[in-house]
Amino acid sequence: MGGGEAVPSPLHFPFIPMRGFDPVKIELYRNIFSSIAEEMGAALQRSSFSPNIKERRDFSCAVFDAEGNMIEQAAHIPVHLGSMPLSVKSAIEEVNRLEPGDVVILNDPFKGGTHLPDITLVKPVFKGDKLLFLVANRAHHADVGGASPGSMPISTDLIQEGLRIPPMKLMKKGELNRELLELILANVRTPWEREGDLNAQIAALNVGERRLREMIDRYGDELIEYSSHLLDYAERIMRSVISGIPDGRYEFEDFLDDDGVSGEPVGIRVVVEIKGDEAVVDFTGSSKQVRGCVNATYAITLSAVFYVFRSLAPPYTPSNSGCLRPIKVIAPRGSVVNASFPAAVAGGNVETSQRIVDAVLGALLKAIPEKIPAASCGSMNNVAIGGYDPFRGRPFAYYETIGGGMGARPSKDGLSGVHTHMTNTMNTPIEAIESYYPIRVRGYRIRRGSGGEGRFRGGDGIVREIEVLCDAEATIISDRRRFPPYGAMGGKPGKPGLNLLIRGGSVKKLPSKTALPLKAGDILRIETPGGGGYGSEGGG
Repeated sequence: MGGGEAVPSPLHFPFIPMRGFDPVKIELYRNIFSSIAEEMGAALQRSSFSPNIKERRDFSCAVFDAEGNMIEQAAHIPVHLGSMPLSVKSAIEEVNRLEPGDVVILNDPFKGGTHLPDITLVKPVFKGDKLLFLVANRAHHADVGGASPGSMPISTDLIQEGLRIPPMKLMKKGELNRELLELILANVRTPWEREGDLNAQIAALNVGERRLREMIDRYGDELIEYSSHLLDYAERIMRSVISGIPDGRYEFEDFLDDDGVSGEPVGIRVVVEIKGDEAVVDFTGSSKQVRGCVNATYAITLSAVFYVFRSLAPPYTPSNSGCLRPIKVIAPRGSVVNASFPAAVAGGNVETSQRIVDAVLGALLKAIPEKIPAASCGSMNNVAIGGYDPFRGRPFAYYETIGGGMGARPSKDGLSGVHTHMTNTMNTPIEAIESYYPIRVRGYRIRRGSGGEGRFRGGDGIVREIEVLCDAEATIISDRRRFPPYGAMGGKPGKPGLNLLIRGGSVKKLPSKTALPLKAGDILRIETPGGGGYGSEGGG
């Protein structure tokens, strides 16, 4: 080394001493648990019915200990994974005695869920009569009833959004609870699709249970021991990451365009306080819960904070509940970041989660600008379309999220046309859409020039044009149409998004959140936001 101190790059990670366990075994067991979650995901994707799960891969899988702490997750959807531990703990606490062969189902946003289309299944794994682990998955179902096809309405309370399922046994000692399943199927628009996807979720849990049993037989008590060590190890790494952030109090405020009802901006205010190896993330001062559907539950807010801090950690960090031990999250009850029943929450999972991430990153930008990017697209750009398909002779419900521009990074441009932050789905291939729904995709391309300027440019958004071939109902829940994604360190903001209805020769601008009837031949054109730029142009 030359003279003077070496300055760590943004990708420099400290060596984490590992006392009390074998460092080789910690990596072995991390990969065992991770591979089980990944195999569960592969089974779910291959056996599912709906394009939303099979093609877009809007699902997540994870492994938990007997107390409901997440041990390891697959590389699936951040907004699912950070919130799932609360659903698993609700399943443990509220279901009368878990037994071998049971499967618990729930989607209640106020029991650790996110929004009603996200249905979680939980299965216990026993050795004899002792509960050792749980496996769980969460999948976004394209329709769970409610006021509009796709179950993403511009709602004003939870009851309008679809069927609410508290923790209940879908399977009891290996036998399907047919009465509960029939109740669920009777309240959705596409029951054959829901049944197929639920069966796929059960099959994926069976894969996870089988693999864990094999590992229990092979490694015995050491598997249990190292599941605990993995939580401790993740905590140790996260404390090291937080220690690398200068002590201080960092504030930021960002806004959602509106709640879909009032037209007024919805504020997300955060103070991140760093002290030694601990962090307090305080959302006091954020808007009270609103009448529209952008309210977030505490599980969503916790998930967003988990995502941000996990993103700062090195790649070898186990993605588990131990990461949250040094982090305290304060989210006042009755606020838009910790709403109370019967608040409408359909958009909180998809839009407010993104803005929470933007706010926390904006605060940390003041502390560690060399590690934090400019704001990304900031919206999942949700489109739901449904009605009766005259060509196939059955109802249909199409749901899609559309990517956008990634914010520019401290040393690189942002990527174009990708899902960022709390979503990690694929796009639905045009061939799958057109073969399954009465929909034609008229255009799908990069929205050139929508990324913010700067020393490093923000990524560009997407243009998606969707034509309906029959009369239908549509819902759009989007954001960053009014407040653009912010730039960082002198970089310019990204270009806001735009929603348009093209009918005949006329073009009508649509609100960021809207429900509308469509006639055969109508085209929805969604132009998604670009990411913010980083640094002043020509800056050193």
